[in-house]
Amino acid sequence: MTITAEQIPGYRAGTWTIDPTHSEVGFSVRHLAISKVKGKFENFDATFVTGENPLDSSVTAKAEVASVTTNQKDRDAHLRTGDFFAAEEHPELSFVSTGARADGGDFLVDGDLTMRGVTKPVTFKLEFGGFGEDPYGNYKAGFTASTVVKREDFGLTWNAPLEKGGVLLGSDVTINLDVQAALQQ
Repeated sequence: MTITAEQIPGYRAGTWTIDPTHSEVGFSVRHLAISKVKGKFENFDATFVTGENPLDSSVTAKAEVASVTTNQKDRDAHLRTGDFFAAEEHPELSFVSTGARADGGDFLVDGDLTMRGVTKPVTFKLEFGGFGEDPYGNYKAGFTASTVVKREDFGLTWNAPLEKGGVLLGSDVTINLDVQAALQQ
């Protein structure tokens, strides 16, 4: 399937920068085999370049590992250690797109995710929120994106057995992005 700029109301080619006050880089992982723990990175940046053909668009993004928060101070400190993200040795997570494609009605962005010094290919599924002008005359784009990765693939192997069987943390980590970006003039 081909996607054209004309099929996306308000679409504009250009360079966009993320608006961190209206965006979030979050994740969730199964905890105690009964619920999910959610977290986010408070410091992040991204640049999007939209092509005349939307499938020629690209993105580069990064998040500061030390800015991870799950709203629990001790857990956040543990996440920064070598058991998990190893923030001192690997201060950033990064994503660099390698291509965009349409799959049925879905818009997918393929790329390389680097976490804890390990780079693996991932695919984000995008959902467009739309395009429009804010009250200050800035042209904005909004979308959500998500992917699921195996944390062990990136060297995040720490876990703890539960007394009644199973382990403390699940393997699958869902990465969720809520993004608003501004077209640069």
